[in-house]
Order: sequence, then structure tokens, then C-alpha cells
Amino acid sequence: MKYKRILLKLSGESLQGSSTHGLSTDVLQSYARQIGEMARTGVQIGIVIGGGNIFRGLSGVGRGFDRVKGDQMGMLATIINSLALQSALESEGVPAKVLTSIRMEPIGEYYSKAKALEYMAAGNVVIIGGGTSNPYFSTDSASALRGIEIEAEVLLKGTRVDGVYTADPEKDPTATKFDTITFDEVYSRGLKIMDLTAFTLCKQNNLPIVVFDMDTEGNLAKVLGGEAIGTLVTL
Repeated sequence: MKYKRILLKLSGESLQGSSTHGLSTDVLQSYARQIGEMARTGVQIGIVIGGGNIFRGLSGVGRGFDRVKGDQMGMLATIINSLALQSALESEGVPAKVLTSIRMEPIGEYYSKAKALEYMAAGNVVIIGGGTSNPYFSTDSASALRGIEIEAEVLLKGTRVDGVYTADPEKDPTATKFDTITFDEVYSRGLKIMDLTAFTLCKQNNLPIVVFDMDTEGNLAKVLGGEAIGTLVTL
């Protein structure tokens, strides 16, 4: 495998499958199969999941929620998704631990870098829920932060699109995909890969990002095997 330790960022929206909200067992099982296959090769895997399939803090503001309360509700949504993925992994025979950035034992152990590394070294997939535990920070920022903390070699952003394009391919049929692109070019072109806080964290700490289509089964194995799918963002 090309990478020995990764941070995998999954979007909450992807977990809803073809529904408008909630959890799709088919998507969960597909993700669990792919992650389990890679975990069995010895790759150490940390995961951060969004919560947009259940509740998104920013959308709550538009409906009258206080921003801080809305973001806290979103943090809890990420923990629901983390537990769902843990259950799916365990049903595949893959040991998994949920660590939370907010104290809520016995739902999950309180996150620390040392605990995450200890569990990964013992063969567990480690799912880190609760975002950064702070309002005004996205789960993209949480994935960048946790990736840096656990000394991951790469941040894999698993999405429903197959990479980074010159424009939104769903709106612009002439958009073309990048195989590789630098952080600076992403800035200069104004491309939306992650929020700027997350993106800057990755750049400053030299954590490369691979954006790829997680919904096509087998793609995670291809990325970890070094195949040039998706888009690699580097210095």
C-alpha cells in the first residue's frame, strides 16, 4: 500500500444514499466493506464523518437556531453517524472504536492523540466524532486537525464526485478534472474543495489531500494502492 496511516473524511450527505436525509444501510455496508478490506492489509485508518444527513449547523441558523446551538446539534449528528459506521464495520468483522471530542462516555471514549494511536496500532479503525468540539468549525476543519494530530500521511476526502474540476461539472459541461493540483493553484482559482480553515491547516502542515469518489466501491483500495484516481492536492 502507498500509505500506512490515513485520515478518511466522509460526508454525512453521502450516508443518506438516494434519500433526502437519514442513513442508508446500503451505503454504510459499502463503506464498511471498503474500509474493512483496507484495514485488513494493515493500513491504520482514522475517520471523521460529517453530519449533514441529520443536521447542519449553518442551515439551522436560517431556520432560527442560534449558531452555537446549531453547531452543537451538528456535532451530535456526527456522533450518530460515527456510531452507525462503527456498527457497520463490526458487522463486517472489523474492530472499530469511536472517540468523541466531547465527553460522553459510555457512547465513546474522550478523544486524545495518544488513545487514537494506541487503538490504531492494535488494529482498530478509529472514528473521531464531534468535530473539533467548537462551534464555527466544520468537520472539514476537524478532519484536517485530526489528520495532522495523528500524523496521517494523507487526508482522503471521500465524496460523491471523482475529483477536483475547473468548475462544477454538474453545471458546466466543459469542466475538466485535475489529476494533481497545488494548494496555491486551488487558492488562485477559487476552487471549493474544503473550507479555507481546513485547507490552510493542510497546506501549513504539508498534509496532502486526495479528493475521490468513495461511492464507487473499490476506489478506496485504488487510492491506497497508489492508482491515479481522483485529484491529489499537494505543495
